[in-house]
Amino acid sequence: MAEKTKLITPRLPRGFEDRTPGEIAAVGAMIDKIKQVYERYGFDPVETPLFEYTETLGKFLPDTDRPNAGVFSLQDDDEQWMSLRYDLTAPLARYFAEHFETLPKPYRSYRQGYVFRNEKPGPGRFRQFMQFDADTVGAPGPEADAEMCMMMADVMDALGLEGQYVVRVNNRKVLDGVLATAGIVSEEQKLTVLRAIDKLDKFGSDGVRLLLGAGRKDESGDFTKGAGLSDQQIDPILAYVDSGVPAPGVEKGSNAHVVATINTLAGLIGGSAAGLEGVQELASIFGLVSAAGFAGRVVLDPSVVRGLEYYTGPVFEIELTFKVQNEKGQDVVFGSVGGGGRYDGLVSRFRREPVPATGFSIGVSRLANALKLTGNLGATEPQGPVVVLVMDKDQTAGYQAMVSELRKAGIRAEMFLGSTKNFGKQVAYADKRNSPIVIIEGSQEREQGILQVKDLIAGKQAAQDITDNAEWKAARPGQFEIKREELVSAVQKLLSEQ
Repeated sequence: MAEKTKLITPRLPRGFEDRTPGEIAAVGAMIDKIKQVYERYGFDPVETPLFEYTETLGKFLPDTDRPNAGVFSLQDDDEQWMSLRYDLTAPLARYFAEHFETLPKPYRSYRQGYVFRNEKPGPGRFRQFMQFDADTVGAPGPEADAEMCMMMADVMDALGLEGQYVVRVNNRKVLDGVLATAGIVSEEQKLTVLRAIDKLDKFGSDGVRLLLGAGRKDESGDFTKGAGLSDQQIDPILAYVDSGVPAPGVEKGSNAHVVATINTLAGLIGGSAAGLEGVQELASIFGLVSAAGFAGRVVLDPSVVRGLEYYTGPVFEIELTFKVQNEKGQDVVFGSVGGGGRYDGLVSRFRREPVPATGFSIGVSRLANALKLTGNLGATEPQGPVVVLVMDKDQTAGYQAMVSELRKAGIRAEMFLGSTKNFGKQVAYADKRNSPIVIIEGSQEREQGILQVKDLIAGKQAAQDITDNAEWKAARPGQFEIKREELVSAVQKLLSEQ
C-alpha cells in the first residue's frame, strides 16, 4: 500500500499577517485621503524597490557588522549583500543622490509601502508593516519643518480625528545644548538620558529622576539601571522636560504657552551655540504655525525625543489623545501614530556637499487601528459582484452573454463557476461574496424571455420579519421579474436604489 503524502500545515511565519478584502478596502480609503492632503501640499509620489544594497541602508541599521541582524538580507550572484528595506527614508536618500542632477531642489515626494524588520515579533509588533512617508530634501530652513507639521495636522483632520490629536514638536539641538550644560558628552550617556526622558508619560517626573540617577525598581521588583547622573546634572534636564508644562491659566499650545516655553529653554542651554540655534528654529517654526492658524494642533513639547544619531534638528510626533484600555484594563492615551524630523546627514553619505532634509512617517497599521476605534475606518466588506446563477449547464453561453453585458456597462459581475446546480447553494455563494443581486434564468424564464432579479440586500432585511419557512418561500422577498432586454437598466436602477 502506497504511503500517503504528508500534507504541509498552512501557516504564516511569525510576525506576518494576511489581509482580507475588507481590510484592504478600508486601508486603501484611508491612504487615498492621506494622498489627497500630500498632493494638495505639492508633494509627488515616488516608488523605490523593496531591496537595496545593504551598505545603502547604512549605519542606521541595528548591527552593520552582521548584515542579517535587524534586516532580512541575502547575497546576489556577484556576492553583493542586499537587504529588504528597513524604512522608506534611506531608499529616498539613495534615490535623491542617484538622480541629483535631474531632480528639482527642493525635492518634495511621498512614498507608501512595506518595510521589514528582522526582529522578535510580539503583540502589535510585526516583521512586515506599511509606512507612508512625506519628505522635503534640499530645504535647509525651519519653514520646511513647519510645513511638515501642519501637513500632518491636516492629514489627521481629513481622517476625521479633529480634536483628538496633537502634533508635538521639539528640537534635538536644544536638548543637546541642555545636555552639554549638564556636562553630558558621551554618546552612551546621551542615549541613556534620552531613554529616560522618553519614559516621562509612563513614569512621570519622579520616575525619570530615578532613571537619570541610580536607577528605578518597578512594582515587580525588576531594577532598571540609571544614567548615574548627579543631582546637579539631573536638575537642568528635568527643568528642560518640565518646561513644556503650561503655567496656571495658560492654555497648552497657545501662543502664550509657546513663548513662555521658548524663553525657559533659552535659559537652560547656557552658552551652547547649537542650543541657541535650536531655540531660534523653534521660534521660527511656531511663528509660522501661529500665522497659518495651526496653534493648538501643533504644540511645543520638549519631552519629544527621537533617534539619537538619525535626527539633527526639529523632531515631531503625532499623538492621538483619546483614551483606550491597555492589556491590564487601564485607561491610557492611544499615543503615537507617526513621527519624523530633520535628518541633514543622511544624503551626505552619498555626496560631498551637505544636503538638508526633513520628513514624516506614518505607521499605517497603527493609524488604521486608531481609526477603527474611533469609527472613522470603513471596516465593512466591500460590495461583491452581481452573480448570474447557472440553472442549466447547457446554457452557459447565454449566462456568459448576460455577464458581458453587465461588465460593458461598468457593473461588477460574474457567472457562477462552481460545480453545483443547487439553487440554494448558488445563492449562499452569492451571499458569501457579499453580492447585492443575483440574476436567475431557468427554462421557464427563458421560454418567456424574462429574468428573475433577486435583491439580496432587501431579502436580508425582509428576512428579519419572516419566521415561517413556508411564508418565506411564498413571499420570495426582494425578488421580481424583468424582460431579458431590460437586464442592464434594471440592475443599474436597483444598484442606485441600494
